[in-house]
Amino acid sequence: MLELNDGRAIPQLGFGTYKVPQAIAAQVVRSAIDTGYKLVDTAALYENEHGVGQALASIDDVFVTTKLWANMHEDAEGALDQSLALLGRDSVDLYLIHWPAPGQGKFVEAWKGLVRLREAGKAKSIGVSNFLPEHIEAIFAATGVMPAVNQIELHPDFQQREARAFHEQHRIVTQSWSPLGQGTTINSPVIAKIAEKHGRSPAQVILRWHIQHGLAVIPKASDEAHMRDNFGATEGMLDADDMAAIDSMDRADGRLGPDPLAQG
Repeated sequence: MLELNDGRAIPQLGFGTYKVPQAIAAQVVRSAIDTGYKLVDTAALYENEHGVGQALASIDDVFVTTKLWANMHEDAEGALDQSLALLGRDSVDLYLIHWPAPGQGKFVEAWKGLVRLREAGKAKSIGVSNFLPEHIEAIFAATGVMPAVNQIELHPDFQQREARAFHEQHRIVTQSWSPLGQGTTINSPVIAKIAEKHGRSPAQVILRWHIQHGLAVIPKASDEAHMRDNFGATEGMLDADDMAAIDSMDRADGRLGPDPLAQG
C-alpha cells in the first residue's frame, strides 16, 4: 500500500482494464481478483464499467478507480453518476480526470467538480491522469487541493523523471500506465539479461522496477497466466546494478501514447 496525501492508501499493484471488452470484462476482472489483485482500474472511455461492476458485485475490499472523459469536464457529477450506475456502486475509491485536454480550457472546472464529489462522498479520493506539472499547478491554484494521484505513461523507455520529482515534492502518488511499454520493453536485451539472472520473467522484472521506485502500477492482462505472472512482481528484489541498468534505458523519444498537450 502507498500512502496518499489525503490520508488514505492505495494498493501499489493493480489491474488495468484498458481494451478489455465489455463482453468478457466480468470474467477477466473476477480472475484478476481471484489471483490476488486488490485494485481495479477502469474508465468511462473503456466502455466496460458494467462488466467491472458485475465482477465486484459481492466484493468490498477492492479499490476501484474510474475516470472522467474530456467531453464531460463541465459535468463531472453527471459523469460520475453514470459510472456509478454502471459499476453498481454508491462511490468509487478514486476518480480521475482522464486527460487535461488543455485546448478545451475546462480542466480546472472539472477539478472543482471532483473536489465537490469528494466532499459529497461519491469519490473517496480524487486525482488526475496525464496531467503535466503546469496543469496540476493550475488546479491547485484554483482550489487549494492537490490530486492524490497522477496516472501517467511510464515505463523503462519513458521514465518521466521530472514529473516524478514534481509528484514527490507534492506527495502525489505516481501511477504508471503502459508499465510494460505496450509489450515492446519486454524484448529488451537489458531486461532479458536481468530476468535470466533472477530466474524471473521479463514482465516481472519491469513491474518490480516500478515497485522498487515507489510507483503504483496497473498492468493489464486478459488471460490468467499473464495475470499470475504479473502478480509475481510482488515478490523478489532487484539489486542496485539491476535498477541502474533499467534506469539507463530512458529515452527522450520513448513516449508511446498521446501527447497530453494534444489529446482531447
